[in-house]
Amino acid sequence: MASLYPYVYLAGPGVFRPDALDWGNRLQAACIAHGWRGLYPLDGGVPAGLTKPEQRRWIFNANCKLIRQADAVLADLRAFRSQSEPDSGTAFEVGYAQALGKPVWLCLPTELQGQDLIARVGSGQDIAGNAVEDFAAPLNLMLWEAAAGVVYADEPEAAVAQFAQCFT
Repeated sequence: MASLYPYVYLAGPGVFRPDALDWGNRLQAACIAHGWRGLYPLDGGVPAGLTKPEQRRWIFNANCKLIRQADAVLADLRAFRSQSEPDSGTAFEVGYAQALGKPVWLCLPTELQGQDLIARVGSGQDIAGNAVEDFAAPLNLMLWEAAAGVVYADEPEAAVAQFAQCFT
C-alpha cells in the first residue's frame, strides 16, 4: 500500500457487542500499531432527530462510503446469531467490497482453522433438512471465494497483526 497509513474497513458483528465502541477502539489501535488506519462502522455517529428509516439509510450510506474509502477490508465472519452463519450485514459488506475490487481478508476464530462447513454444522443437512454445502471451506463458497486471504484469530489485536503481515 502506498501511504504510511492505508485504510482498512473493519467489518463484523462487533458493532452489536455491549462494548462496541471499546471493541472498535481496540481494532483501530491495533491497526495504528501496524501502519493502518482502521475505519470502524461506528465512526462518527448517526445524526440526532432522524426517524428509524432515515437512520437506517444514513448508516447504510455511511458504511458504504467507508468501504469505498478503504484500501482493503478485514471482515470478522465468526458465527453470529446462528450455529455457523456470519452476520448478514458483514456478508453484504464483503460482497460490496469485492464488487468494488477491494481486497477482502476474512477473519475467523482459531477453532475453525482446518474445519469445513459440514464439520461446523455437524451434518450434511441443517435442522430444516436443507443441504449443507461441501466445498472444503468453513464458510459459504461465495464468501470464501471473495477473499484475498484469511486470518484465524480470537482477539482483534491478533487478527490485525496477521492481516498486516500480509502486506509486509
